[in-house]
Amino acid sequence: VALFHIALLRGGLLLGGALAAAITMALLLICSTAISVGMLAEGLELHVTIASCVIGSFFGGRLTCKRWGCRALLAGLSAGAVFFLLLLTVSLVGYDTTDIGGAGIGVAAGCLCGGAAAGLLGQGRGGGKKKKRGR
Repeated sequence: VALFHIALLRGGLLLGGALAAAITMALLLICSTAISVGMLAEGLELHVTIASCVIGSFFGGRLTCKRWGCRALLAGLSAGAVFFLLLLTVSLVGYDTTDIGGAGIGVAAGCLCGGAAAGLLGQGRGGGKKKKRGR
């Protein structure tokens, strides 16, 4: 249990999920404004939501990958899962019914795919100059 708390708080999982939520909400605000003025069609709301979740989860996963330093794919997927659980918690608290079967599956897949993409891009961290050993 203590290892879980270390990974969640010090490892940046909760911070990555919060960053993902903030970026997603900002993107959704921009897109809802675009829908209101007629730049985007109203039928695209589910696609915009999933795309915003992917982008937000990507940046939240990148933050978590940087904080963990190793196991980047696991860090990215974990950040995506935490972000989805945050969305699910808000949805369950705020609404009487939550549609996990329809749009929820797409949102869950978007969160996990964004986190996985961040983890896959965080794998190649071996660049840079290496120190030479003095003889």
